[in-house]
Amino acid sequence: MDALREARALVVLTGAGVSAESGIPTFRDAMDGLWSKFDPHELASPEGFARDPKTVTRWYDWRREKCGAAKPNPAHLALARLEDHFATQERAFTLLTQNVDRLHQAAGSRNVVELHGTIWVWRCTRCGIEREERGGPFTEYPPQCACGGARRPAVVWFGEMLPEDAMQKADDALEACDLFFSIGASAVVEPAASFIHHARRQGAKTVEINREPAPITPVVDWSLPGKAGEILPEAVRMAFGI
Repeated sequence: MDALREARALVVLTGAGVSAESGIPTFRDAMDGLWSKFDPHELASPEGFARDPKTVTRWYDWRREKCGAAKPNPAHLALARLEDHFATQERAFTLLTQNVDRLHQAAGSRNVVELHGTIWVWRCTRCGIEREERGGPFTEYPPQCACGGARRPAVVWFGEMLPEDAMQKADDALEACDLFFSIGASAVVEPAASFIHHARRQGAKTVEINREPAPITPVVDWSLPGKAGEILPEAVRMAFGI
């Protein structure tokens, strides 16, 4: 792919489709089975947490267990190789992710901007202290902070703003990029859904890799339907032989 080979500043946006290839249920899929009777907004909003913190944190602890059992897939690994290659040539590479599982970091990616936070960090609702949680299931719901406050996952819930520092990093990267990839993203959740349009306004070429058509499919320069774990490694190999 000539555009990838010639890019000087690449921005990649990844969504739930990438994590799904590692066996992590998408947000909607995670509502099946045990959780099928719950409204997602009830389990992923400040209001839902205020009404039923026990159920909300039990659900996120269950999701944390799912993430802990997952491994990076070929798409994650290809992006890590691509970042390493760009670094050796002093090209810019920024990975914006809507995923909260940190599989990109596990694969070796470094310049990762977590737009929606991470399920591995839990924050006290009273004192604000955050702590990474990599152990087994919690013994109480909600888990308690040393100050006595209830702790919640440090992820972005419905109705909450994305972290200011993450948005600034995303904006800076989009301003400078000449190639933008959207991989496994539905392109319907704002503000990430607008990233591709921001990149296009800067003159960047755009690529979509997704199993299903998305709202951005008609406007990208190249749409590559299929699994990211199959398409992306091949694109990286063809462009750079890695």
